[in-house]
Amino acid sequence: MPALVTELPDFTKPLPSREGDRVIQFREALREAMTEEMRRDKRMFLMGEEVAQYNGAYKVSQGMLDEFGPKRIIDAPISENGFAGLAVGAAMYGLRPIIEFMSWSFSLVAADQILNNVPKMLYMSGGQWGCPVVFRGNDGAGGQLGSTHSWCVEGLYSNVPGMKIAIPSCPYDAKGLLKTALRELDPVFFLESERMLGDKAHVPAEEYYIPFGQAALRREGDACTVVSFGRPVNFCIEAADELAKEGIAVDVLDMRTIKPLDIDSIIASVQKTGRVVVVDQCWPFASVASEVVTQVCERCFDFLDHQPVRVNTDDVPTPYAKNLEMAYLPNKDKIIAAVRGTLA
Repeated sequence: MPALVTELPDFTKPLPSREGDRVIQFREALREAMTEEMRRDKRMFLMGEEVAQYNGAYKVSQGMLDEFGPKRIIDAPISENGFAGLAVGAAMYGLRPIIEFMSWSFSLVAADQILNNVPKMLYMSGGQWGCPVVFRGNDGAGGQLGSTHSWCVEGLYSNVPGMKIAIPSCPYDAKGLLKTALRELDPVFFLESERMLGDKAHVPAEEYYIPFGQAALRREGDACTVVSFGRPVNFCIEAADELAKEGIAVDVLDMRTIKPLDIDSIIASVQKTGRVVVVDQCWPFASVASEVVTQVCERCFDFLDHQPVRVNTDDVPTPYAKNLEMAYLPNKDKIIAAVRGTLA
């Protein structure tokens, strides 16, 4: 199998559209990443609920059964603990499973397999067996799905050592990060958003990989540092564009991965701006935002001109009503208010 590409372009800033780039959906970018890597590595297989005959609950795996057949695109029963456990044994045996959770909310019934077995296997076996599994699926509020189907698991799962967590915010990153995830020797939790699967953006036709632990600078300024990951990055960009009309220019840092976390880029930006707002769609207590704020205070406290500010979801179960769900989540107005508060 070819080695992971190491000579990469500068992914820290957005790449402009180029002649020959295609505009495709987020779900198509995910499909391309899996298809390209599965063509290269015959050890890979995709398993999950409705991934084969139905072409995927959200049509991410559309057409993959026709190309790879039922031994590599496998419909699983509604038993996450069963097929997540199967992935543990398959990975230890030398295969490279891709496990799709229709929702990361459903991963909770497989917590023993994905949190107690997969991340610890390499350590527990003294380096004899790893579990290079990619678990992927929809994370966060999907749009009026209620409290039990709207989990943002990154705050909970990132507490566990032994795995990497990638959370793309756009189709370009979805493909590049997933291709990197599929080459990883460590287990990867790949968190998508149902609300973004139809988003369109330019994605190069040529092969590319985005390294883990390298943030992207989506907007540039010196008034405040705005840090986020996943779907809320887009709300941060909207807020930054609105603030720019008032002459307030902010750095918007898209973390892309939270394990590893590119804390060095955050620190460098805060040393420039003196202020930081962390936008996170997890609940506020013991969230990823809490960890970012802690590390900022530990590493560059003397550079801060205002206390760090978090913008999280409200600390309540996810509401079902559409207007309440929108009010519960981070949004452009909350981010603008937070940035203005640091400048007051």
